[in-house]
Amino acid sequence: MIDVLQAITDGVLFGTTYSLIGIGFTLIFGVMHKINLSYAAASVGAAYCGLLILLAMPMAPPWAVFATAFLAGGVIGYGIYLTCFRFIPLANPLATLMSTVGMLILIDEIIVHLTAGMPRNYPAVFEGAPIEIGALVLRGDLIFVFGVSLVSMAVLLVLLYRTRLGLATRAVSQQPVAAQLCGIRVARVNALTFVLTGILGGVAGAMIGASVGVLSPLLSLPLTVKGLIVTVIGGLGSIPGAIVAGLLVGAFENLFQYFRGVTERDMYVMLLLFVFLVFRPGGIFAGRAGND
Repeated sequence: MIDVLQAITDGVLFGTTYSLIGIGFTLIFGVMHKINLSYAAASVGAAYCGLLILLAMPMAPPWAVFATAFLAGGVIGYGIYLTCFRFIPLANPLATLMSTVGMLILIDEIIVHLTAGMPRNYPAVFEGAPIEIGALVLRGDLIFVFGVSLVSMAVLLVLLYRTRLGLATRAVSQQPVAAQLCGIRVARVNALTFVLTGILGGVAGAMIGASVGVLSPLLSLPLTVKGLIVTVIGGLGSIPGAIVAGLLVGAFENLFQYFRGVTERDMYVMLLLFVFLVFRPGGIFAGRAGND
């Protein structure tokens, strides 16, 4: 039982990274009603950009790598908006969807070309500082990842619900035509949404690298699938739902890995998705007010 609780705890701590990926998908869908399939690949690309600082300064501290990844995420997010959404007619949903698929492939190919397809070590923080709570042992790096992810989500929620930018974003998500008539620049709000979600994706990519210890070009596809699963389970457009769903997916994934091994864990996560699609198709908070 202690081993099971340990697996669930580690999964919840790591699951905050899935929450960040899910929030990115959810926020873009909530504002533009579009799916950005290149989002997880951009997160991995931003994490790789963080490693570039080590080429110039091999002794650079981990925080410099993380900060570079965060900023790179915002830049990549804005680039995706310009390439895949700004100048493509939004009335054609397949055009924007397939453009993000192309961007996903492009980002992956660039990473493979620059790294020869080889994994790269990523700096960790508090790796050798476990905290014991009774019989449970909490990894220091996972606690760091959990804390940074929670702070990032809290900052995002404050921006969305306590600032003029957040008010404009919610107005555009609900009634874009009415928002434009009120003087809100819809294109500007959409661009800022991609920048914000890009920064959030950079945080997610860097935290995944810090907790796993390595980055691989092969991360893009599974992160895309996990992000979409979190978005569906949490409910399309629901940020609180994405947060809870990320923790749930992280816990179940690690639990299945404990019982069945790493080769079968994704299969059982897909089974969890099917269960929600049958019994709770609207998401975790379906039918409750204020889930947006």
